[in-house]
Amino acid sequence: MKSYKYILAALLLFTISCFAQETPATDPKPATTVPVTTIDTTQAVIKPYKYNALAPAKAAFYSGILPGLGQIYNKSYWKAPIVWGGLGLSIYSYSWNNTKHHEYRDAYKDLIAGKTLTGKLEGFDRARLESAQRFHQRNRDLSALVTAGIYILQILEANTDAHLSQFNVDDNLSLRPELQQNQLDYKYSMGVTLSYQF
Repeated sequence: MKSYKYILAALLLFTISCFAQETPATDPKPATTVPVTTIDTTQAVIKPYKYNALAPAKAAFYSGILPGLGQIYNKSYWKAPIVWGGLGLSIYSYSWNNTKHHEYRDAYKDLIAGKTLTGKLEGFDRARLESAQRFHQRNRDLSALVTAGIYILQILEANTDAHLSQFNVDDNLSLRPELQQNQLDYKYSMGVTLSYQF
């Protein structure tokens, strides 16, 4: 119980010392001059802001005609190889799984017809052939969905990128943090100022 009282007394003394007022120094700091910079806004050159309402539609149209062309239209050249790579991979996966599906399906038909299987499918029974058919059919269908998804997403990405590239981001909309010194006690104060220039 005594330790609790000591801890409480120490906290009380600490908080009192934190709120104590600073005593001014015997020698006040000499007044210094702060250089003031002025900005002449009459000679500021304002670039005209152009908005092309058809740019997003053009980008989407170009991407619909040829995948990756909308990204090139938006001058995002590095995105076009990503689109082509994604579509190429998914189309290759579709083609490979479709070939395998037909191979196992034809072997299954031959086994049902009473023919003996030769080559790498020689030891396969009906259950293994059915399972292989289902596996490759499922992967083929999934590859078709991924191909369609990449095609649609690249159209949406080109449209969105064209929209976002037209936002006005000039200096009138920028955030410039400043640190100002208080002229009374020469301490730096913190705060937030919001200004908009027309």
